[in-house]
Amino acid sequence: MIDVYAVIVEKPQSQGRVDCIVETPKYVYIFEFKLDGTADEALAQIEAKGYARPYAADSRAVHCIGVSFSSETGTVGEWKSLQLK
Repeated sequence: MIDVYAVIVEKPQSQGRVDCIVETPKYVYIFEFKLDGTADEALAQIEAKGYARPYAADSRAVHCIGVSFSSETGTVGEWKSLQLK
C-alpha cells in the first residue's frame, strides 16, 4: 500500500501529531489510535485538534477513523468512522 498511496505516520501539525493519514486519488483517511481508550475519544481528538483542517479545500472525500486497541487482548477493541465530505 505504501507504494500505491501516500501513507504518513505521526504527521506533526500545529495542534499535535496525527497518528496516520492515508491519501488516495479519491479519498483521505485520517486515523487516530487509542490504547485502552474509545473510538469516540479518538474521533473527538481528530475534531478538537483540527487534524482534517488541511483538507478542507481538497476535492477528495475525507474519512476520520477512530480506533481503540485493547492492551488486555492485543486486538482492536472498536472502531468508528465519520465522513466529513
